[in-house]
Amino acid sequence: MKPINVLLVEDNPGDVLLARIAFEKSNYPVNFNVTTDGEEALAFLYKRGEYANSETPDLILLDLNLPAKSGSEVLADIKNDEDLKIIPVIILTTSQAEWDVIQCYKLHANCFVNKPFGFDTFDKMVTCMEDFWFKIVRLPGN
Repeated sequence: MKPINVLLVEDNPGDVLLARIAFEKSNYPVNFNVTTDGEEALAFLYKRGEYANSETPDLILLDLNLPAKSGSEVLADIKNDEDLKIIPVIILTTSQAEWDVIQCYKLHANCFVNKPFGFDTFDKMVTCMEDFWFKIVRLPGN
């Protein structure tokens, strides 16, 4: 099986660590990349600067509350780009606001997930995500 390229766009170091550990335990081959703000995420996606040789992600996990450029702005940029819009984007956020849910789906997010608290629940969420996105769903290019 070809490794799945995952991009996590997250500014909280604790959440990055939880995700990294959970994906390291994966039953699937995963190349896990992290950017910490919206501008850096777009540099990664457009292969600018230090990200000139980055792999295009097969799946993006995107927080909404980011410095430099918000997650919803990044989502809009991704879904308005002919080459990037086919990449599934999972919104992974602490926001419980119905407005955020509606706005993200209007911007063509593929799903909206609230971040669980604690490693065990975070790990279970990642396992469920992997089973769905890596085993059941066919991603472009895989």
